[in-house]
Amino acid sequence: MKHVLLSLLSLCLFFSTASAQRVLLETETGRIVLELYADKAPGTVANFLRYVDDKRYDGATFYRVVRLDNQANSPVKIEVIQGGLRTDTTRMFPPIAQETTQKTGLKHLDGTLSMARGTPASGASEFFICINPQPELDFGGKRNPDGQGFAAFGRVIEGMDVVRKIQQGETGQPGPTNAYSNPTQLLKAPVLIRTAKRVK
Repeated sequence: MKHVLLSLLSLCLFFSTASAQRVLLETETGRIVLELYADKAPGTVANFLRYVDDKRYDGATFYRVVRLDNQANSPVKIEVIQGGLRTDTTRMFPPIAQETTQKTGLKHLDGTLSMARGTPASGASEFFICINPQPELDFGGKRNPDGQGFAAFGRVIEGMDVVRKIQQGETGQPGPTNAYSNPTQLLKAPVLIRTAKRVK
């Protein structure tokens, strides 16, 4: 009986911990529920939750979509949607160290949530979601010339239909000069993130 009670308690603690690491992105296109891997990428998850808890993603957007038809100049093709604060540096926290997939053991699969970056220690508020497996975004992949890949830290557990719908949005919006200024990948109508919050 004692062992049964201990097992039940362990299960309760497990589900309590797991539920605390889920985030709902309520967008104008629909709901996206994320499960975060705090045990494998603790620094990246903590950074993401800092933005969530401080309500800094409320009013942010998904503004960039990468499809096979809008990256003609890239020899390594990927499929993702990207969101965050974009160029609103006044709402960004300092960048964090990168937790590579070599360290975490995670992979960029269909629905993987990952941190966008320039240099390995420049990830801050911008994140992306993979459509289909994207191994070139893992450590050793060729999408980023430095070979460090990107920091995967979660996955979509509800709303991949919303993710795919966002990816198919019309692009061609000129943007401010920065790393994400390719107008063929910028949505003409960025998708509003109404709120981002923890859920059970």
